[in-house]
Amino acid sequence: MAVGIREKQTVALKRMLNFNLPPIKNSTGEPIWKVLIYDRFGQDIISPLLSVKELRDMGITLHLLLHSDRDPIPDVPAVYFVMPTEENIDRMCQDLRNQLYESYYLNFISAISRSKLEDIANAALGASAVTQVAKVFDQYLNFITLEDDMFVLCNQNKELISYRAINRPDITDTEMEAIMDTVVDSLFCFFVTLGAIPIIRCSRGTAAEMVAVKLDKKLRENLRDARNSLFTGDTLGAGQFSFQRPLLVLVDRNIDLATPLHHTWTYQALVHDVLDFHLNRVNLEESSGMENSPAGARPKKKNKKSYDLTPADKFWQKHKGSPFPEVAESVQQELESYRAQEDEVKRLKSIMGIEGEDEGAISMLSDNTAKLTSAVSSLPELLEKKRLIDLHTNVATAVLEHIKARKLDVYFEYEEKIMSKSTLDKSLLDMISDPDAGTPEDKMRLFLIYYINSVQAPSEADLEQYKKALTDAGCNLTPLKYIKQWKAFAKMASAPTSYGNTTAKPLGLFSRVMNTGSQFVMEGVKNLVLKQQLCQFINIHVCFGCTILKAHQGRHDLLFVSRVFPVQWGLDITIILFY
Repeated sequence: MAVGIREKQTVALKRMLNFNLPPIKNSTGEPIWKVLIYDRFGQDIISPLLSVKELRDMGITLHLLLHSDRDPIPDVPAVYFVMPTEENIDRMCQDLRNQLYESYYLNFISAISRSKLEDIANAALGASAVTQVAKVFDQYLNFITLEDDMFVLCNQNKELISYRAINRPDITDTEMEAIMDTVVDSLFCFFVTLGAIPIIRCSRGTAAEMVAVKLDKKLRENLRDARNSLFTGDTLGAGQFSFQRPLLVLVDRNIDLATPLHHTWTYQALVHDVLDFHLNRVNLEESSGMENSPAGARPKKKNKKSYDLTPADKFWQKHKGSPFPEVAESVQQELESYRAQEDEVKRLKSIMGIEGEDEGAISMLSDNTAKLTSAVSSLPELLEKKRLIDLHTNVATAVLEHIKARKLDVYFEYEEKIMSKSTLDKSLLDMISDPDAGTPEDKMRLFLIYYINSVQAPSEADLEQYKKALTDAGCNLTPLKYIKQWKAFAKMASAPTSYGNTTAKPLGLFSRVMNTGSQFVMEGVKNLVLKQQLCQFINIHVCFGCTILKAHQGRHDLLFVSRVFPVQWGLDITIILFY
């Protein structure tokens, strides 16, 4: 299996932190201590890939934001990792003039222009710091890898390249060009890091085609100069010499607008939908502890806790695509397994402390000594297991609270029936009018899915009824106005593509409530089982043959890339859902 993009970007970052030299394996010597200076873009790229411990192992004693107040450390080298913006260049020039560090290793996230490079050179000359600027590199790492098979283009200012930004009616040509250039730069950086030149396919007449044309031009211009091409030479390894080129499929979001609005039922998707989840970190608010506050006292502020859901988390990797009730049961099973191991250690300890001189006791003692030794040696693993259980207990409990408060299981089941053209057991008007079912946003999402998937638009009289019900529920009707205009503009006369007969059938309420050791009380929440689903944009016919790929389960409202689907004829498929 080819090396994933997460590993390749991590290797590139470690090389950068080692002064752009390959890290020496099995080195027992002390690393060269240094300071890491990054901007918000650099921080977002590094944080999902490298922990503070890994940075410390690489010799990073301090990691500071470029625009923060920083004290001089004149005897330590500094590694910069920033975007080549005007503000960042000005601040770096100021650092040179102030002689903050012993030497400067300047690394830019994407390529720096010649004019900005000259500004740095002039500042270094003026500050007599030319010899201190040790290296200047373009790293081509302008994307954020969240998983082995997924990355996003940016986290900072992401609204500037969002679906809304591209589809604004008042957008100018200049603004559209700037958005396309931003997207293309990130995709170009992705393929430079991957060390592969893609075969590009796209839908015609959309923003996806604009991106494809610009990316194609940028790749060809780079390949034209063989001596300076980023896809040749020894710097990227042997990946670029492979005859197995990846297929890049650019798809416009408009072909499948219902999926991002859909209330989902899998663990990762629910965490992303209902919790504060960014860059693999989920932030939860703890209870304020009002019960202990004296009468008349000011309420305590809610404490916030952060948890990292990373590829190193085995439970997360195994269950992130599972239906939520299965996750709740798995947490309970893990807890029971942990308690069994804990009880075994306690039992062995009590046996080791037995008194008496009978032969049976002595024999039992000798038999269990080895078991106790093994149990003690596994304590670190046991503690890590306990930490993950606590983490997912807290996260799943927070998700469950949202499910029960907003009846998300009901919304999921109802939307599945709409999208698969099944018979509805309750009228849409009743769902919208129910004051106990969901937030105004939930109701609007439900109605938009109905409107998008309807073969024939509702009559004006029916639409007015729906509008009144939505308004009474506190909904903002602006999204409906846009969808009406979009549907009319697209002239969707033909029936929308079926989402398949994928209705998730409720199996009734949980037959059992979790044991007292578990914090989950799933009563009142339906145990809905997901069936295999094929999004309409995933069935791809390629000239080499036909292959069906699984949609990425989880975050469904981000620009993502999946590239872990090698097919039988050896072609990697890279799918980009373009917003």
